[in-house]
Formats: sequence, C-alpha cells, structure tokens
Amino acid sequence: MKTQISLISIMLIMLLTSFHQSSDNIDFTPFQPPVSYEEAGTRADSILKQMSLEEKIQIIGGYNTFFIKGFEKYKIPQLYLSDATQGVHIRKQLSNLMEKSTAFPCPIALSATWNPELAGQYAKSIGEECRAGDIAVLLGPGMNIYRISQNGRNFEYFGEDPYLAARMIENYVVGVQSTGTITTLKHFLCNNNEYYRRTTNVIVDERALHEIYLPAFKAGIDAGAMAVMTSYNQVNGEWAGQSEYVINNLLKNQLGFKWLVMTDWWSTWDPVKTIKSGQDIEMPGYLAEKYPSVKAMGDKSVKTNALQLIKEGKVTEDDIDRMAKNIIRTCIAMGLYDRPVKDLKYLDNFSEHEKMALQTAREAIVLLKNDKNILPLNQKSGKKILLTGDYVEKLARGRGSAQVEGFNNITMLDALTKEFGDKLEYVQNPTDEQIKAAGMIVVSVGSEDSEGWDKPFAQPVIEKKILDIAVKNPNVVVIVNTGGGIQMTNWNDKVLAIVYSWYIGQNGNTALAEILSGKTNPSGKLPITIEKKFEDSPGYPYIPKGETLISDGSEDMNMSHRINNIQYKEGVFVGYRWYESKKIEPLYHFGYGLSYTTFEYSNIKVSSQTLKAGDHLTIEFNVRNTGRVAGSEVAQLYLQDIQSSVPRPLKELKGFSKIYLNPGEIKSVKIILNEKDFSFWDVSKNDWYAEPGEFNIMVGAASNDIRQTIKVTLL
Repeated sequence: MKTQISLISIMLIMLLTSFHQSSDNIDFTPFQPPVSYEEAGTRADSILKQMSLEEKIQIIGGYNTFFIKGFEKYKIPQLYLSDATQGVHIRKQLSNLMEKSTAFPCPIALSATWNPELAGQYAKSIGEECRAGDIAVLLGPGMNIYRISQNGRNFEYFGEDPYLAARMIENYVVGVQSTGTITTLKHFLCNNNEYYRRTTNVIVDERALHEIYLPAFKAGIDAGAMAVMTSYNQVNGEWAGQSEYVINNLLKNQLGFKWLVMTDWWSTWDPVKTIKSGQDIEMPGYLAEKYPSVKAMGDKSVKTNALQLIKEGKVTEDDIDRMAKNIIRTCIAMGLYDRPVKDLKYLDNFSEHEKMALQTAREAIVLLKNDKNILPLNQKSGKKILLTGDYVEKLARGRGSAQVEGFNNITMLDALTKEFGDKLEYVQNPTDEQIKAAGMIVVSVGSEDSEGWDKPFAQPVIEKKILDIAVKNPNVVVIVNTGGGIQMTNWNDKVLAIVYSWYIGQNGNTALAEILSGKTNPSGKLPITIEKKFEDSPGYPYIPKGETLISDGSEDMNMSHRINNIQYKEGVFVGYRWYESKKIEPLYHFGYGLSYTTFEYSNIKVSSQTLKAGDHLTIEFNVRNTGRVAGSEVAQLYLQDIQSSVPRPLKELKGFSKIYLNPGEIKSVKIILNEKDFSFWDVSKNDWYAEPGEFNIMVGAASNDIRQTIKVTLL
C-alpha cells in the first residue's frame, strides 16, 4: 500500500483491542438492578396503600410532557425522561440542568463498527451524561429493523440484521444502566416506516415477528432493560400502544418483560384498551389540542377518562393499581427514590466521552469503493485537493427527537484543513476550470433524515451534483453523509472512491480526515444492504396509490388520513435474505466494507461434525493480514440450512468477531453456536424448532464474500 498507518493510530487502536475480540461469545453479564423485583414490589405496595385513587390516576399519565409525576408527601420525585440513542437531546424549555451533551455517531453508524464492546462503552458515556443532566430515563435505544431504505428513522436504529442488532443492543443496555439510568427499548413493534406512521397498519406473521422483529428486543430484555416504549403504528389491526396482543402477549408473556411499559407520545386512542392492554404509562398524558384531526377525536387520554371509566365499570381500580405499581416498582428497583438522579461528578468525564465518540467514528466509516487505490490520499504528491459539496461547513445530522447538537463540533472543512493544510482548497461552487485543474476532488453529499417522514431513496440533486463533476474530472472521492441507504447506481461507476460516513457525530470529521489520509485504516462494514433501485427492495411498494412522499412532518399528526395496510409479504426475507433468495444483485452487500490492507481466511474446523440437542458447537478458523498495513477485520459467520421443511434464507448471520491484525499477523477466531442458532420459528409448535439435517457453516468478509465453508449435521 502507498501509506502506512501512523504509529499514533496503531497505538490508539491497540489500546482498544478489548473492543475487538468477539461477539456473543464473550462472558456477557446482564444488568441487575440495585433493588430486586420482589423487594421493589413490596415497597411499591406500601406506597400505593397510602395513595388516593386520584393520585394513582395522575401517575399513570405523563406530567409536563416529559416527566413522570412526583409526590413529595410519599417521597416520590418527579423524573425526567429524555431522548435519545446517540446522545442526550437537550430540551431547554423543560430542563436547564444540562448545558451540553456529546453528539455521538448515529446508531446505524455504531452498528457499522460491528463492535458490541464499543457499543457498551458508547452507551455508558451517554448514561453518564444522563446522570449529569438529571435524566432518570433515556428514551432509547431505538432498535427497529431496517426494512426499507426510505424510513426516516433508520439512522436511529441498528441495521437490517436481527443478530447484529441484538448483540449491539444488549451491550448498549448494560452500558447505560450501569450508570443508574433506565434505558427504553423502542419502538415496540414494527415501526419500520415514518410515512403517516400513526395511520399505518402493519400486517405481519408470527414467524417474521420472532425471527426478524423481536430478537433485538428479546436481547435487550434479557440484558436487563427496564423500560419499553410502544410504537405509533397498528400491528395486525390494533394500535401497538393499546394492543393486548402486542403488550400482554408478545412483550410480557412471550419475551418475559416485567418492568415499565410506556406509550410513544400521542399514540393511543382508546383509554379502555390502553388500560387493559398491559400498558403502564400513557405519554404525554394530555390531548394534542393544536392538531385539528386529533382534537376532533375528543380527549381520549387515560388520565382524563379513568375515573369515569371506573364508575361505569369498564375498568377497575385494580387495573389502575397494576399500572401505578409497575411504574413505582421500576423506579424503586433502579434506586431512583433512594438517591438523587443528578450527579455532577460525571461532568468530569465529558472529555472521555469525546474520545469515545471519535473512536466510534473511526470504526464506523465504511469504505465502499477505492478504485486505483486513490485512497489514502498521497500527501507527498504535489496534487491539490479540491473540496466541495454539502455538509462541509455544517454537520450532517439526523433530525427530530434524536437530534443532538453536540459541542466542540468539528466541521469537515476544519478537519480536512487541519489534516491536509494548504494542499486543500474549498470551493462551494467550483468552476469547470477549477474542477478540471484539480488533482483530486472530494465531494460531500448527503441527506437530513428525520422522524415524521420518509426520505426518497432516489436523490436526483445528489446525482446531478456528482455527475456534473465526474464528467469533467474522474478523480473523485465521494463522502456520503446520511442515515441509511441512498441511490448511488447512476454515479457509482463514475467516481473512484466512495466513503460512507453516516451521521458521524460532533468530532467524526476528524476520523474522516484520518481515513482519507491513511492515519486510520477503515474497518466499518455495512449493517445494511444498499440496493440499486428502491423497486428491488422487500418493502416496495408501501405508499398508497395516488400518494407521494412528503418532505416534512406537517402531516405527522393527521389522524384523518386513511389507514394504510402494509403487508410484510416478504416474511423473514428481509435485507440480504431477500436479495439472495430473489437473486437480485444489490449495489453493495450486507457486511461489506473495504480496508487499506487485505485479509486471508484459512483452516476452518469444528469441534464436532454433528450437533445434538442441548450441545454447543465450536467453530475455529484463522485470519491473516496479508497486506502491509495494520487493520481490523470483521470475520462473519453465516449458517445455511441445506434442506428445510419451510422456506429459509440462503444464509443467516449467526456470529462475528472484530479482530485487529498487524501486517503478516495470524489470529485464530473462535465462534460458538448452540441449538437455537440452527432453529427457525415453527408456527405449528409456537416455538423455536431445530430441524435435523445438514447445514453449511460459512465464514468470510461479507454476506457475498464467503471464504471458508464446512458442513455439519444437526441430529
């Protein structure tokens, strides 16, 4: 390679080698609250006996938009709930206790690191900032599966694969809650698009639920998550926040969740159903009067109607007690009544949080294309670098409740100027002569994704910008700043390099500059599949005939919009499972990402050629750095059921390990599988079923780049 990684970068990465060892094969310890479920329940009963019915009704609805109501006479403090997954969203109109918060790379970028241990440290940093800001409950992590590229909230989530998402989520939960802050798994369930999300009815089968949409929630629950937020959409004909099937059946009975359940803000429309569903607290607890279509429905809030519903015999005081008890019990269990939420000692850790954000960015950026080894940029050549495009002088970031402003923000212009000095020239609108004369052109493009609406996959403005430049000078490096996949098909072959930078956080442009210069070797891998055209995707079409995407949130609270029934006809065939089964070649495959070095896989072996019920199977293989640059590789393990009684994907991710290798170094990777890893959800048994037969175990660098295969038999 043309450039060696700097000694400083190597040392930084080596200091973080504990982040690179394995996936679910480490000794993972779930979070245990300081007060047991049983003791917290006993204490909650004691408080409830003292409360009047009216007081109990007050606590089961939100207070002042983002609070759980407190009662000083019962020594119950009011508790602040704040967004979001990628850092703390500061709402100055509600709390003046926090002047700044770190803007971390967005969660889909975190997932692109394929580094669960890093996810835990990232989350711990956010939990510490919650404590500094007097925040008792973090309204995250967001964790809905990436089903369609147009979903405006994809940047808040962890990608298309349930196994990868689950490993990241379980570490995230433990990281946040280790600080004494409650995490909220959201949005339960199947909130996979933002187009009129409140009037979307998702029609989904049981197998798809259990194999695709529930595993990340199950992982978060098993890791000890203490709150779950229901979603805006309907699931099989009922709004999730008031659905007994969604809450009592799926969440509580099947997944075993026992702590606090809350609604998303203004997402329930029948107080009787809400109370009976297993829901605990309705947020924000009052009618959204400023929205005409909502006001026309009448005040359906639980707090307003509960007393009358009890008098009419439609609900009981026992129902109210159940809700209030679960709220109080959860807060007691986390110790929120026994010590202050606010702890200013965590303000001393903000510099460490900045370092964590930067390391996340270093590992998250994905190098998609690098023709002619144009990257890393040769700093010794006399060629000038022309920088142009969007998000050069301002940060690209996701919008809505997940937005985090950050501090000490570093723009792309700042970072690249510091890295390349006077070799870099920034021109917002370069002339044809400037384009033709440039030795290298870095073009920054992107989108601003947000909750409340979906973005189009096709981006004609971006396409035109790139093609207008590339036709005049082919030496183009494109930086993509976005929260999910965008259409790149028409310009992909016209440029030499593509760097997928996501929404990279407040100092992520420093990581970008390091990667462009070669100081840091890119190691990010796609947690999504990027299709050639949206029509190829499993979720197409989902917009009703005669309607088009909207570009803002003006229609988000329009409850008069017709119910849009979206059938998840693809079932379990989501993401790479879909493209492979349909033999549709995407532009970029799940798990894909380039490096400035190369890796060789060899010597795969298994602990046994057969696996019996209840046994474990150990798979070992070697990975060698065959290049001249140190770097990290994400070794991925996929399973293939050779012959099955039900349709199954051609491959399914079941293990991965991120390993750091010096040039020429060989490391052995060990991944352990169990019977559950071979199973599918059997709808006739209503349970997981490991069907006997032959399986291929495949390891490689991406879903389409399998390097080693070995066959085993499940007895």
